[in-house]
Amino acid sequence: MAETNPQDTKYRRVMLKISGEALMGDQGYGLHPPTVQRVAEEVKRVHELGVEICMVIGGGNVFRGLAGSAQGMERTTADYMGMLATVMNALAMQSALEGLGVFTRVISAIRMDEVAEPYIRRRAVRHLEKKRVCIFAGGTGNPYFTTDTAAALRANEMACEAIFMGKNGTDGVYDSDPRTNADAKRYDEVTFDEVLSKNLKVMDASAIALARDNNLPIIVFSLDEPGGFRGILAGQGTYTRVRG
Repeated sequence: MAETNPQDTKYRRVMLKISGEALMGDQGYGLHPPTVQRVAEEVKRVHELGVEICMVIGGGNVFRGLAGSAQGMERTTADYMGMLATVMNALAMQSALEGLGVFTRVISAIRMDEVAEPYIRRRAVRHLEKKRVCIFAGGTGNPYFTTDTAAALRANEMACEAIFMGKNGTDGVYDSDPRTNADAKRYDEVTFDEVLSKNLKVMDASAIALARDNNLPIIVFSLDEPGGFRGILAGQGTYTRVRG
């Protein structure tokens, strides 16, 4: 791919949301270091364009609160365990990014000062201004809220210009599951209200409503495509734009 100058990108500051499962690779659980490294390299390529990057990583590869609750665990406890899993993933991504020479801060909504900074909005904004990648961990700090909602919340607080949803196995938003329906239709653009009314499974309803109310577009793309994140910022590649 040809080199792109920072001024050629559409967005100055973005939120990248990926699931914890995206870091599993072909494993059924935990972290797959080569996959973590590959995602970190994607982030570095975008960072080199001069784009300021926030990240939220889910924890489903380690522990998912809803799954624990479904098996009889008290919901609040299960959700806090899921929040702790996101911190583990954030630390792994920080390690990979800093190994590539990208200064990174893990900022947790749950205080654990030995391994992460507490969330202070103005301090986080200053990190971004200094071209540090900020990984927001610990969800919103509250049970009953997903990391999708955390991504939408932090993106608004950080004045991001878009949320980039990196997906596995799909390159956008479809009217049905393309993995089971060969005739599934991919949308180039779709509205927030259509996502909600058609239950298109982009993000959870709270996150979609938060993005809609603040006119924050969501770009859904494939993490499996090498250079996809960088390419879309340069106006290339395949994706779906969710808008108002």
